[in-house]
Amino acid sequence: MSTDAEFADARNIPPIPPRPPGQPAPAGMPEAEGDPRTTVLRRVPAEPSPPAPGAHPVPPRPTVPPPAGAQPPPHPDRAPGAPAPAAPAAPTPPPPAGRPAAFRDTAAFHLANSQKLWSDSREPAAGSGPGAPPAPRRPAAGPSAAPGSEPPRPAAQRPPHLPWPPTAAPHPGVVPAPGAPGRPGSVRRPGPRLLGAAACLVLGIGLIGGAAAGSWLTAEADAAPPTAEAVFAKGRDVWHNTPVDRLFPRTVNGLGVGPGGADRTWTRIAVAPDGGCGHAYDPKLAAALARAGCARLLRATYADATRSSVITVGAQITKADQPGMMALNTRFSTKSLGTRTDLLPLPYAAKGTPAEAFGRAQRASWTVRILTDIPVVVYAVSGFADGRTVTDPQPAEAAVRPGVTTAPAESGLGHDAKGLADRIGTDFRKAAGSPTQTTEASS
Repeated sequence: MSTDAEFADARNIPPIPPRPPGQPAPAGMPEAEGDPRTTVLRRVPAEPSPPAPGAHPVPPRPTVPPPAGAQPPPHPDRAPGAPAPAAPAAPTPPPPAGRPAAFRDTAAFHLANSQKLWSDSREPAAGSGPGAPPAPRRPAAGPSAAPGSEPPRPAAQRPPHLPWPPTAAPHPGVVPAPGAPGRPGSVRRPGPRLLGAAACLVLGIGLIGGAAAGSWLTAEADAAPPTAEAVFAKGRDVWHNTPVDRLFPRTVNGLGVGPGGADRTWTRIAVAPDGGCGHAYDPKLAAALARAGCARLLRATYADATRSSVITVGAQITKADQPGMMALNTRFSTKSLGTRTDLLPLPYAAKGTPAEAFGRAQRASWTVRILTDIPVVVYAVSGFADGRTVTDPQPAEAAVRPGVTTAPAESGLGHDAKGLADRIGTDFRKAAGSPTQTTEASS
């Protein structure tokens, strides 16, 4: 920037003297009309007045940008009230020939030649012509540095940045103060509590995984069908491991098992205490079943929906093994032991129930089933609830045949005995876990 900053204060600008009339212009001075840059300007004195005592010269703007990373020069520190000593001003070069020196320090001149002044790094030397090489521009002296400060040096003369010194490792017995910064790049070793927590976490995950795997394997084992030996062994214990309502339900619905495909419903009216088999059969039937043995006998009596017929259902838990039950079933089927009228099961006539009058003479139809997948013999015997006597009992398998006109067939007593025997045998198999329905030969 030029020295026109020295005239920033209007009080320092001297008044312009009037031009005397008819006075000729000095030699070498162009007329005002010939210079377009000064046609609207007034003449100012050739030599500016000295700056005010408190004003500081403004250094010129550097033409070359500072190198990257260079720090700006520090601002001078000034004591309050004590003005910094001014450096001696550099001598101003004389104006070039052909131009009045009075118009060089005007604002209009700088506005008109600002582009050239900023783009050129040198000024023409005093007294040189247009083709002379430009002289180097000397910047004005800047403000004095503060006491104790060092002026900035070029980047080439600055000392290189030294690397950070390595941090010494702390002594093994020294504990760093709280809030102190840790060593850069150091790895903190886990403490005993952290290691213990990690061990507990791993152990817990292992236990949970083991439990999940065990439950999965157990579920897989439960989902797999049991073997025939396991089913047979479990069937021997169902009588004391299964609730009575599962083995002898309170209500049994027989869909389409009645005469002509009618639905039947039976309601349990009595359950006999479990015991032996000595009083459950006629002597010849008891002798035929004695080969399998008798571990326990369970009985219950049902009545139909009309309370006109009663049915006793029994389940004998045998002591025979699976081959023994197979042999017993073969003997009953081949010798037709289940169809002989001298081999009938006895009813359970509970007092105070519709079956109270149900005795030997009231037996109208019956069936005996030798189950081969579990050690159980299931039987059922039916009769009239009013106590009438039946002179010609008929096996259930014969009474359920279409077209039969006997009393047990027309009254549905054969359907009652067969339907309840099938249902109770199915419940015992389910309690033992038998996956299939075994069909025995009709006895």
